Amino acid sequence: MSGDPPVRPGPSAPFGPEGGQVRPDGADGAHGADGADGAHGADGADGSHRGGFGDFGGERGAFIERTFRERIVLAGVTLPPSTDEDTEASLDELTQLVDTAGADVLERVVQRRRAPDPATFVGRGKAEELRDVAVALDSDTVVFDDELTPAQQFNLEKVLGRTAIDRTAVILDIFAQNASSQEGKAQVELALLRYRLPRLRGRRGTLSQQAGGIGTRGPGETQLEVDRRRILRRIHKLEADLREISQHRDVQAKARHRSRAQRVAIVGYTNAGKSTLLNRLTGAGVLVEDRLFATLDATTRRLQLPGGEAVLLTDTVGFVRKLPHQLVEAFTSTLRVAADAHLLVHVVDASSADPDGQIAAVRDVLVEIGAAEVPELLCFNKADRVAPHDADRLVERHPGSVAISATTGAGVEHLLHTVGDRVRSATAPVELLVPFERGDVLAEVHREGEVLSEAATDGGMRLRVRLDEAAAGRLAAWAVDGARPSGG
Repeated sequence: MSGDPPVRPGPSAPFGPEGGQVRPDGADGAHGADGADGAHGADGADGSHRGGFGDFGGERGAFIERTFRERIVLAGVTLPPSTDEDTEASLDELTQLVDTAGADVLERVVQRRRAPDPATFVGRGKAEELRDVAVALDSDTVVFDDELTPAQQFNLEKVLGRTAIDRTAVILDIFAQNASSQEGKAQVELALLRYRLPRLRGRRGTLSQQAGGIGTRGPGETQLEVDRRRILRRIHKLEADLREISQHRDVQAKARHRSRAQRVAIVGYTNAGKSTLLNRLTGAGVLVEDRLFATLDATTRRLQLPGGEAVLLTDTVGFVRKLPHQLVEAFTSTLRVAADAHLLVHVVDASSADPDGQIAAVRDVLVEIGAAEVPELLCFNKADRVAPHDADRLVERHPGSVAISATTGAGVEHLLHTVGDRVRSATAPVELLVPFERGDVLAEVHREGEVLSEAATDGGMRLRVRLDEAAAGRLAAWAVDGARPSGG
């Protein structure tokens, strides 16, 4: 097709007949997918290109077209202090994301810049080069590896003659496909609306007007203003719903805190095998698929450790590089489980080409959600997919870590013992002095804690023991603070 800018179709009403979920693509008509040469469907006469992302076509409720596999060109920019290798690794991951979203990557174009171009991110010349590549390959969409501003996206689409989107839109689309629970759907829709709001645009260069009506002056509201108001109203409704769900989570969290069980959260890169590990340890039956973001909802199960301790084990949503801030904000209540944990089991894909890069990306998100100070146990999964010496080398490089295969079960027993050791070491030992006649207290100490040492003294049995918060509070009267306690 020619390089002339397309006439942009405007956004449709953002809600369905019942006032439900917004249509993220904002298109006012679906384009056909029958022509390999980029032939247009019903709206083809207006000069717009087919494609599901952004404002050009697409299935209701999704950024990406579902009726055919879109043809995608990727665009990456190396900005200081990143290297070309960093950019290639990020584009490799973006290729996986696009495939998970249901499209095919045909080509990638990379540029080095000191700073993004304010108007088109890559600069006008590189944008025109991207247009030539896209036309030659008959691509439907150009996906940028970094987040675009609404103005950059608008300017790029004028130059490219087709849809231009960013990594954030692809991730949002995948989350929209996979959300299943009421909370997950609300969180994803909220993130979608926050992303869409600044990107609302007018219809074919002008903004349609609502009829003035009796008792009004002027031409009335523009359709853009109506859409913006409806989206804001929906955002406020979703925020209220999520606040209510968050209150229920707070009640559940208080119940967990009253429990003597320690809280362990499984975190890690998407598709590292977190759900497989949870199923292996607890038989939770969580969905397991070899694709990115297969599960979004947190699942908690009780787990008995080899030492006899019971812990609450929670699987969390996976992370990626450049995780959209909208998603981190929307999933705050879900991700808070990691910040409230006593221990994080950080699952890493040992077969990944860049495990250290994945570790760094997960730790960046942990900082953002306030979980950076929670003790961490690195667990290199999928050891069955790499040579034994490669797995050993990873463990040597990260002292205290373990290597396992959640699929075969190899190393899982060692992981459980290590988790038990970490959970116990996180509880500072206390010293108790219990009179000989208080056999009930001695029995409680042995029942509720881990006795490290005990010895008979003139004043009674002196014990050094690890206790959880609840048990330590009940036995505080017998604690030794340099003098014999007064409890009786």
